[in-house]
Formats: sequence, C-alpha cells, structure tokens
Amino acid sequence: MNTPTERVRIVPAEFDDGWVLEVDGDIQSHVDVHAPRLIRFEYLRRIGNVLDTCWPPSQPIRILHLGAGALTLARYVQATRPGSEQTVIELDAELMELVASELPPDPDTDLRIVIGDARAKLHELDDKGFEAIVVDIFTGPDTATHLCDPGFYQDVLMRLSAQGVLLVNIGDEEGLEFFRRQAQVLHQVTTTRELNGVWTLADASTLDRKLAGNAVLAAGPGLPRGHDEVTTLRSRLAAAGPFPATVLTPGQTATLTQIYADDEEMT
Repeated sequence: MNTPTERVRIVPAEFDDGWVLEVDGDIQSHVDVHAPRLIRFEYLRRIGNVLDTCWPPSQPIRILHLGAGALTLARYVQATRPGSEQTVIELDAELMELVASELPPDPDTDLRIVIGDARAKLHELDDKGFEAIVVDIFTGPDTATHLCDPGFYQDVLMRLSAQGVLLVNIGDEEGLEFFRRQAQVLHQVTTTRELNGVWTLADASTLDRKLAGNAVLAAGPGLPRGHDEVTTLRSRLAAAGPFPATVLTPGQTATLTQIYADDEEMT
C-alpha cells in the first residue's frame, strides 16, 4: 500500500498483523483494523485510558481530534463507545485520502473529516460542547508555534462541554524543555479559566531522567477537583499503564515543571 510519491505510505507492521503509517520515512501510527481496541503507541494508550476513565463504559461522547494519523484513536472510540460523534481536523489531505482508501474505518463510525490548519478550522466550527478534544499534532519550539501559544489553548478549552477534557500529546527531545514550557502555558490558561491545572501522563523514566519521548497533558472541567476524587483518578490511571507509568496531578505537574526550570537555570 503506497502512494506514487512514497511520501506517505501504509506498510505491514513487523510485529503483528496490523499496519503502520509512514510519513516522510517516520512511523506515525499503527492500526489493526481487525482489533481496533489494540493501541500500540504508549502515549495513545494513555489517552485512551483517560477516555475510558472519565465517562461510563460504552457511553457515546462527542470528540474532536486535531491531527488524525491513521485514525487509530477514532477507531478505538468507535469500538469502545459506539455512536460517538467524531470530528477530525487534519492538515494533510494526501494522508487522509490514503488512510480512507486503504484502511477505511468501520462504516458505522460517525466521523467527519475536515482538511486544513487546526487553529483556522477550529474557528470555523460551529460545534461546541465536545466531551473530549485530542491534540496530536507535530509541534515544537520552531514548528507550528501557533498551536502552542496561550491563545490556542484558550480557543480549544472554550470548545469543551461542562464535563469536557482536553488531551495534548507533547513529543520532546532530551531535556524536555518544550514539555516544560507547554505544561506551564496550559497551566496558566487553566488558571485564568478557574480550572484545576494540568495532569501529566508519561513513561516514568521519561520524566525521571528527562529523556526524549512523549508526555500527555490533560486539563478541563471534566477532571476532578476534590482530594479524594483526584487521588482515585490518579490511582486508576496509573494502574492502567502502560508501565512503568507516572501520573501527575496538577499540583505535582506544577512542582515538576518548576524543578525542570530551576535545573535549566543552574546549567
């Protein structure tokens, strides 16, 4: 499976019966069309754990995906919460055309695909009241900076329902400087909206040793505030893995990012 240009390819996975999406030679997604509940990428599994935990099992939700990959998470939502209303905003039309033709999702999936820049198309959406918004877009200190600033996070949080949750995948290099800055930016935005700060889910060694990797930031009115509820959610998410797992509450995330900042000032 491939396109004439080979810029975007879907090739068999080497470790199971699934498929992997490659963009410019880099693996972006894994899909097993016969087992949509299977999520191989750890950060996506952690996002799936939050979705599994924040709403009763099988309850349909309204979810917005900013960035789509091979629709791995959209397939998972359809399998675990049939009837969910899903919207995808994806910049790469060629990618979406290939995925739709070669690895089409379940035909019962209520899925709308919008092609274009995430922030621009977000402004054009009439929809509000999403239970979940997932931001999974390649960003960095010098890439897609308009998707990293306070205004962007303000725009996204405004689209959440009263019980909504924002989930942001942050991929970073060794040192996790970008992760620290994004956690602080999102924390500041949640503070202005009188929310409870930012949760962090990641591989334990990534955060402990500041290794290159992915961390998931979670925020929104749908996350708990009370001490007992926060403790319960943290325990459930940590137990869900993948292991070794670290789940940081908003207070712990704020402490960690300050420690990271102090370390940078000392070097």
